[in-house]
Amino acid sequence: MKKLKNESALLKKALQIGESYAQNRGYHAFSATDSAKQKIECIYRLLVQDKLIAPLPQDKEDQPGMKHRLAMWIANKLPADHPLLK
Repeated sequence: MKKLKNESALLKKALQIGESYAQNRGYHAFSATDSAKQKIECIYRLLVQDKLIAPLPQDKEDQPGMKHRLAMWIANKLPADHPLLK
């Protein structure tokens, strides 16, 4: 798995977009006590269920893989001239 440039910033952006996507899909808002791990897994599973991202193989389904997959998802959705992609 090749590390993306600005992967942590892309993941943060993916969580913001993913949270609003989840709320638009009818998911109740995340609470302040939800950990980042819970948010990452929930958003990842929602996007896989909606077929917006390809699922990881079951033996490779871990937090770093989910983070990377979310960062890749948002990197493909951002315009080419976005500052996070430079």
